[in-house]
Order: sequence, then C-alpha cells, then structure tokens
Amino acid sequence: MTVGRSPDLQEIFRPASVAVVGASNRPGKVGASLFRNILAAGFQGVAYPVNPSWKSVSGVRCYPDIRSLPEAPDLGVIIVPAAAVPDTVDELGEIGAKGVVIITAGFREVGEAGAELEAEVVRRAERYRMSVVGPNCFGVFNTDPSVALNATFSETLPPSGNIAFVSQSGALGAGILRYAASERIGFSRFVSVGNRAGVDENDLLLALGNDPSTTVILLYVESLANGRRFLETAREVTEHKPVLVIKSGRTSAGESAAKSHTGSLAQSGRDQLYDSLFEQSGVQRVDTLGEMFRAAKIFASGLALDGPRLAILTNSGGPGIVAADAAVRHGLELPKLSAQVHDRIAPHLPSIAAVANPLDMTADIGGEAYRQTLSTLLDSGELDGALVIATPTGTLTGEVVVRAVLEARAMSHKPVVACLFGLTDLSQEAKTLEANGVPCYTFPEEAIEGLAGLARYRAWRTRPRLPVRSFPVDLERVRRVLERAEDRHASVLPEYASRDLLQAYGIPVPKVEFARTAKEAVAAAEHVGYPVVLKVASPDISHKTDVGGVALDLADAAAVEEAVARMEARVRRSVPSARIEGFEVESQVPPGKEVLLGIQRDPGFGPIVVFGMGGIYVETLRDVTFRLAPLRPLSAEHMVRAVRSFPLLEGVRGEPPSDIPALIEILERVSQLAVEQPEVAELDINPLIVRPAGQGAVAVDARVVLGPPSRSAPSA
Repeated sequence: MTVGRSPDLQEIFRPASVAVVGASNRPGKVGASLFRNILAAGFQGVAYPVNPSWKSVSGVRCYPDIRSLPEAPDLGVIIVPAAAVPDTVDELGEIGAKGVVIITAGFREVGEAGAELEAEVVRRAERYRMSVVGPNCFGVFNTDPSVALNATFSETLPPSGNIAFVSQSGALGAGILRYAASERIGFSRFVSVGNRAGVDENDLLLALGNDPSTTVILLYVESLANGRRFLETAREVTEHKPVLVIKSGRTSAGESAAKSHTGSLAQSGRDQLYDSLFEQSGVQRVDTLGEMFRAAKIFASGLALDGPRLAILTNSGGPGIVAADAAVRHGLELPKLSAQVHDRIAPHLPSIAAVANPLDMTADIGGEAYRQTLSTLLDSGELDGALVIATPTGTLTGEVVVRAVLEARAMSHKPVVACLFGLTDLSQEAKTLEANGVPCYTFPEEAIEGLAGLARYRAWRTRPRLPVRSFPVDLERVRRVLERAEDRHASVLPEYASRDLLQAYGIPVPKVEFARTAKEAVAAAEHVGYPVVLKVASPDISHKTDVGGVALDLADAAAVEEAVARMEARVRRSVPSARIEGFEVESQVPPGKEVLLGIQRDPGFGPIVVFGMGGIYVETLRDVTFRLAPLRPLSAEHMVRAVRSFPLLEGVRGEPPSDIPALIEILERVSQLAVEQPEVAELDINPLIVRPAGQGAVAVDARVVLGPPSRSAPSA
C-alpha cells in the first residue's frame, strides 16, 4: 500500500465520522445520492456534508469548507472536480482525517495529465499518512449494524451477511449490489478500488482476512497491483477463508520480442500465468459472475465437504443425470451404494425406484420415505455430502420436501445442497432451506459447481505443507560464469557457459568438448565416444535447429567431418552475419521423452518457472504450465501433471514410464537458480531428455539470457 495508516483499514471500514466533500441537494448528482445513502443506511457515526453552495443537505447542517468542521472526520469522501482533489486531500490531512475515498474521476484513466494529477494526490496523502481508496471509484460500504456505512451512490444495498466483495470496476460493482439484493445474498463489506492509487486488492485481502464479519472474499480484478505480494497475502488468507476471483482479459495480449522459447511462452501465456498464481495461492478462479456467486453462496453457508464422495437424490430421472454428468466434469465422485446401504433404503422406496447413485426415488415417493432415504445416505460412512433434487408432485409438496430435507439434515454434519423444480413458485421454500443452512439452486449443475468449490478448498487446506528444498550449489563456478559474461559484455551465454551454470546447480548435462575445426571435432568425438551430436557454437543463433545447426547420430569420424562441412555451409547461408566460434561435440543421450524447462522474469510476478513438453513444436502446441518461484515439491509435481501430454511421461502403448521424480527435482533446482541468480533473465532448457524410471534426466540444450538483477524479492 503506497499510503495508509492501519493494516486493518479501520478508517475505511469502521469510521466514527464521515465528511462528504461535495455533498449536494441537486437531484441526479452523485453528491446528493451518496450523502442520502449514508443517512438511509442508518450510519451509526456522525455524517458531515461539506459544500459552500448549501446551508443543509438532506436536512443535515452543511459546512462551507473542511476547516469549518467541528472535528476531524475519520474518513473523507471526496466528490469534487478532479483539479480540486489534491487541495481537498491536503485540507483533510491538515485537520487530522485518517482516510479518503475519492469518487471523482479524471485521473490516470484519462491519460498523462490525469496520471500526474493522481501522483500529486498520492504525494499529498503520503504527507499525512492517509489511506486512499480510488480515485475514480464507486465507494465503500460496511453492513455491520454497529457501523451501517453506505458510502456509495448505489440506490440498492444488499442485506447484511458474511461475504466481502472487492471490485476494480465501479459499474460492475453497482450491478453486483443490485443482483445480490435480488438474490438475498448477504454482504459484509464492499470496496470499489478504482485506480488503486493507494489501497489495492492486496491491502484489502489482508484486512478482510482479519475481519471477523467476513468469511468469504470475492475479487473482480482486471490486473494485479503486485503479483508477488498477492501470492504471499492470498496464501496466508486462504488458509482460513476461501477467496474467489474473476480475472478479466483471458485472451492473449500478444508476444514481445523474447529471446527464448521460455520468454515467448511466458509473454503469450499471461492468462495461464494468472491461473498458476491463483492455484499456488489457494484462490479459486471462476469464469462468470454467476459462477462466483453460486460458489459464494455455499461457502457463506459455512458448509464443509470432507471428501469428494457425493450422493445425488432425486424424484425425477432427468435432472439426476444432468447432475451426475456435472459431478464427473468437476472431479466429484458418485460411489456405488454398498449392499448394506441398498438394503436399508430399498424397503422405503417404490418398487420401480432405481436404488443407485444417482438415486431416483420416482414421482411416487412420500415425505417420510424421502426423509428416511436421505438420513440413511448421510448416516453411512460411504458419502461426504448430498445433492437433493426435488420436483414437488402430488403429496410431495414443496413444504413436505423442505421438512423432510431439514429433518434429515439436522441429524448429520454433512453438507446438503438442494435444487427445487416446479410449476409453481418455490421461492419461499428455497428461502426456508437457505435460512436453515441448506443452499438452494435453480439448476442441478449450479449446485454441483458449488459443491466442487467446497471440495477444491478442502484439498487446498489439507494439502501437505512441504518446505522449499534447497540443493547444494557450486557458487564459485557460478561466479566465474557470470564474471566472464560481464567481462565480455555478453547478454547471451555461450552454450558451454550455460552448461556450466546448470552443472553448478546439479542439473545433469551430456559430456561435451569444444572444437574449432573438423579435425578437432573428430578428436573430440573419439574422446567423448560415438555416437555424438554436433552443434554450431555461435552467440548470434538462438535456435540452432532452425538454421541447420544441429546434427544427430554421428557414428564415426567420416560422419563428423561431413557434418562439420555441411553445417558450416548451411549456417552461413541462413545467417550470413552470425559469428561461428566453432562446434560442440556431445555424447548422444539415449532416447527418452523431450520436455522444456525454463525461467522468465516478470516485473510484477518476479521469477517464473515454465514447464512443458519440449522439442521444436513447443511454441506451436503451447502445452505448458507456469509457477512462481520458489517451488515447493508439491507445486513442482503439479506442474508436471498439469500438462495435457502428461500421460506420455507415464508411459503409453507398452512404453516404460519416465523418471518423473528426477524431472521434479530438476524443476526444483531450476527454481532455486531463478531465486538465487537474479542476473538470469531467461533460461531455456530444450530439450531435457527424461529417461525411463530410475535413469534420470539430462539437459541436452540450454540457453541463458542475462539482464540486470531483478528487484523482486521472492519468498517461499
């Protein structure tokens, strides 16, 4: 947070007094609706309107200027022209205000002049250590009855609840408030952060994480102020509260002029990078606002799912099938009912009932049988929760369904979620269920989404907490490599230097010798041992394969001599300006699976580790995953398992499985290199040959791009 007084943001969420600078009586003005909203919400503190044009606003004495106020307000809400905002902040700071919410627009969002004005606002606020929300924001509210602050210009305020919402979009926030009110979704806090000149999503995550009135945190973000800090803060908060996020802008923003596969993949895979960031921090990313609030509803109910085993209970077959399909898609399990459970349930059901999972009780089921069946399922040790889908028919009225569900639910700690279908209005029944801790959804797949969120959150909270592993490093060897590069003013390491760096970090490489001529190449091959690989050595060629700079399977001296002549001619035709320093002769690594490992640095995220299936098609197929360094062992394993091509590493069509533990360890070593060597801007190991289980992995080709030391400070 650039400016601010308290990490819990009490001056924003629980002010004892508020001054609205720019309050008005003029209909349609933001200053009129916002001050009226403060009064209408029943604010428990003192509200002061400030405007020289009015004697009173909404029946409250109005003060001509800030210095005329009888006391220093905890919070100032600013609704004046943009040019007047810096002086207004100054005046509030001089009398002792602790925070400001700047509704006014016309700052960074309008261009360079606005950005300069915003910077001036920040400088003024820093002078007095004031917290700043905005500018260009929709406001804040706190529904706690002891505060009852609505400092927004929304005409609709949702009921009090335990969900906090932080939005970078004011218009979207306004729509959310209306939606929440119509859906009976209760909020604890709401903040529209606008341009984030001061308070940002990281500050709010920390404050809301410590807020006893909030049990679920929702975020709408278009970008992150600091991805590294977000990872650290969110990882702390999600240990005890679920955090759900919508990150807009899922499409690629294009590629920059990166010098390696890794750099190109990281630039074009920004959305995947956000996915990885959220996964590493325990934040659940959702695609739509509807999905977000369906998940929030079930989290806000306080339910917990102890495992993925779900029972689906229905009196109509179709919705049960839809729910079953959704459960499989979201990773939930539908266990087959045991003979013992079957025998306990069957006597209560019609003879035509399908005693399976989903369990279709048919339209002839009665209320008592419904209750007994659900109780039996919840009482068994074979299931972790239940979805009940009810279509009231005949004697099974909506009221009967509600009573049966609640009576069965009262005898179990396991979560029950409901979906009601009917030709009549069942909103009252849904309201009754939700008031008694049974979230109710319109469609079965929505209910499944909510339950899947509970399962993911449980998996996060119960994950093994393994520390980041540290491996021994030959630091003297690393120092020599980097000093030689600095002496040569080299931004790209020669391949032999890249190999030295990898070996210093314990990453296996092939046996290799350098040769300047064909004769030296033959001698090197004799020493290395046939078959060998020949590579051109040039600081001007990034991808050797593209210009014919790699020759494989050279079995004797004649093959080496011929390969040298052919390679030199091809490279000079393809890249006439390239400096050919010689050739590298490597022992050929036995066959295995080709993968890519790499490092890329991002101004906001710091060091990023990239993993994917390797070879020449990596940038085309883009079957890659990302994680922020440093990697814990579990994160490294998840990286490997997350690529679509992972089954190839497990072994297909009779192939042996690859040495996945060796691959995971090399990923961790690359992560350590990324953290400890900030001069390494990009690292590209492509391919890393992963041998069959127990035989390790070897980095066949490596490229290192150097840059100025990164200032990001990664942490575990």
